[in-house]
Amino acid sequence: MSDIIDQCCQHLQVGQPAPAFKATAVVGSGFAEVQYENGKLTVGDQQFTGKYVVLFFYPLDFTFVCPTEIIAFSDRLDEFEQIGAKVLGVSVDSEFSHLAWKNTPRNKGGLGDIRYPLLADITKQIACDYNVLLDNGVAARGIFIIDGKGILQSYTVNNLAVGRNVDEVLRLIQGYKFVEEHGEVCPANWKPGDKTMKADPVGSQEYFKNVK
Repeated sequence: MSDIIDQCCQHLQVGQPAPAFKATAVVGSGFAEVQYENGKLTVGDQQFTGKYVVLFFYPLDFTFVCPTEIIAFSDRLDEFEQIGAKVLGVSVDSEFSHLAWKNTPRNKGGLGDIRYPLLADITKQIACDYNVLLDNGVAARGIFIIDGKGILQSYTVNNLAVGRNVDEVLRLIQGYKFVEEHGEVCPANWKPGDKTMKADPVGSQEYFKNVK
């Protein structure tokens, strides 16, 4: 295990291309190959280009915090689709474990119907490439936002005990898409409809003059 961790990418940076990956995933009630490279996402025989990708890692199937996160993303999937984003979950479990977990009722700690792919990173290569592989061999709670051109725009990595906030992931995608489309930047706590600012010393004063 230490050899795998030693080989992990140590130079992941926002503003740079996101690492490519390929894995078998549970999609619906079966298996499909999922591949991503340079802004192109392939899920089975479907191809998506120019979409934002939310790639989130969770530690293990059949655990405690993890199903709450996976279900929360699935319940909000329509909102991600509306802003042109695809969601992918990934852990170091096998596709067979993923499928068994999906087939377990939610009131028994299972997932039930999850509407996005769950990738099987059984070799731990994806977790390694995204630098979230922990010494105990599972992935930390990393979440990566990749834009439609394949550029990593945001990532956060949480320790295992606390789940993540779906609202914040949506907000970040909305913010990066606004910047891309309008050329202005988003201040702290921005949400759609709020004021933005021009990214220059003179133009930014239009925003700051209204700050109290």
